[in-house]
Amino acid sequence: MTDPSETETQQEPPQIRFLRRLVTTLTVVMIGGLVLIISLLVIRLQAGDAPLPAEIALPDGVKAEAVTLGRGWIAVVSEDNRILIFDRESGALRQEVQIKD
Repeated sequence: MTDPSETETQQEPPQIRFLRRLVTTLTVVMIGGLVLIISLLVIRLQAGDAPLPAEIALPDGVKAEAVTLGRGWIAVVSEDNRILIFDRESGALRQEVQIKD
């Protein structure tokens, strides 16, 4: 007869032990991956944006329809079917492209 204050220790089958270790390992790997993804997002979002000019002076009579930012340049699509490309740092006009209808 066993003492009621002592708990019985049962041997678990090797497959259950293997599954328990596998689930624990998977949990640790998933938590590590989640921490890594969050860390990379925080680092990426804290990176400084590229400098932009305070304002861009469009030629007289030109109204902007769309703006696109690129590496080192800003493109403004105007209502009169032109693409004006400005320097991203200084805001100076680099190039003008006429779009054919």
